Order: sequence, then C-alpha cells, then structure tokens
Amino acid sequence: MVKILFRGLLVLYLVILIWLVLFKLQYNILSVFNYHHRSLNLNPFAAPLNANGRINFGEMKDNVIIFIPFGLLLDVNFKKVGFLPKLALILIFSLTCELIQFIFAIGATDIIDVITNTVGGLLGLKLYGLSNKYINTKLLDRIIIFVGALLLVLLLYIRIHILVLKY
Repeated sequence: MVKILFRGLLVLYLVILIWLVLFKLQYNILSVFNYHHRSLNLNPFAAPLNANGRINFGEMKDNVIIFIPFGLLLDVNFKKVGFLPKLALILIFSLTCELIQFIFAIGATDIIDVITNTVGGLLGLKLYGLSNKYINTKLLDRIIIFVGALLLVLLLYIRIHILVLKY
C-alpha cells in the first residue's frame, strides 16, 4: 500500500511538472498551442538577460527548485537503481520537455533550462542520500511523501484561489 502511494505521488508530480513546464499551468491547454513561437538557444546564460544586461536568476532558480522533488521521488521509489541512471533519467526528461516545446512551438527551448532542471534533480538525489545517512529510510520516505502531498495541496489551493480571483 505504501509503495503504491510512493509511485502515485511520483506519477502525480510528473503530470504536474509536465503541466507546468509545457503548458505553464494553463487550464485551456489548446491555447498553449496557439503560441507559435519557436526559439532555440544553445548558448548557456545568453537568454536570461534583463533589459539592463544583467542575468535574471529568477527563472533559473525556479527551474532548480521545481526539479528537486524529482530527484527525491526517484530515490524514494527506485532504491535499487544506481545514482547515474537516475540522473540520466532526469536529464532525458528535461531534454525531452525542451524538445517538445521546440517541436510544437509552445515555448522557448533553452539549454540553460536543461542544465538548471538537471541540477535541481541532482540536488534532490544528493539531498536524499545525505539525509538518508542521518534519518531512517522509512521515516525519510514518509517525511518526503507527507511534505510532497502537503505541497501538492498548497499548489492546488493557490492555483484555484488565483483562478477564483481572476473571475
């Protein structure tokens, strides 16, 4: 039963992550496909410049933060899988999202997004490994699931609250 909960939260997290990365949390997903803006940036740190020429770290920080749970949930769900395959999965997932954005012209494809997403997943993997040295594995897994579920409820509450205020 607990394993089903762990896997369910991972799947739910991935669905929300795809909704966030590809569809920008839009309820009308078809409106995203009307965006028709295709750009490709393979030069790290070239695109996130402000008007004054300074680097905008906000989006990069957000990318790192939203991918930390990916690393944590991979460690919770796949304990027998090694570190490098999990990191590769995070990289491939991020790269796939960016390629989908480019193919369907639903956003800017940027190498820095792939880098920062992967760094976030890496931090999640490392955070789990470090925490696991000091906290019992079962307790750590339950803490992660509890906090994950709490954050999910908070995200949905905020999103619904914003939607209600909009109308």
